Amino acid sequence: MAKRARKVRTPYSKADVKELKAHSRQRTPVVKVAKLMKRTVPALRAKAHLLGIGLGHQR
Repeated sequence: MAKRARKVRTPYSKADVKELKAHSRQRTPVVKVAKLMKRTVPALRAKAHLLGIGLGHQR
């Protein structure tokens, strides 16, 4: 039985963090940001939470 390939986590560069903060300020939809940054929606939400910034809809 073949082993499943594991996804390698890509570290966030300073430019990635800067871009994420810019999208947070512009209130860009998370799905759109995920496609632009080539990351999953949960990964972006987790990083935004760690940075203490809002992402997606903000009430």
